[in-house]
Amino acid sequence: MATNLDIDTKLLEEALAIGGFKTKKATVNKALEEFIQRRKQKEILSLFGSIVYDPEYDYKAHRNRK
Repeated sequence: MATNLDIDTKLLEEALAIGGFKTKKATVNKALEEFIQRRKQKEILSLFGSIVYDPEYDYKAHRNRK
């Protein structure tokens, strides 16, 4: 999909240098991938501490001893 974007030149040049990519397209695609990945990680982190455990569950009863 062809798209025209007005991207901050300084940011793009810095991303090219830091990322070591050869093209602007590769740099922008990688930046988008990392953006999406971080947002998904934030969603997962928000779930920590939200699981309700059954207080009557006996985990020791399900251990297999040999």
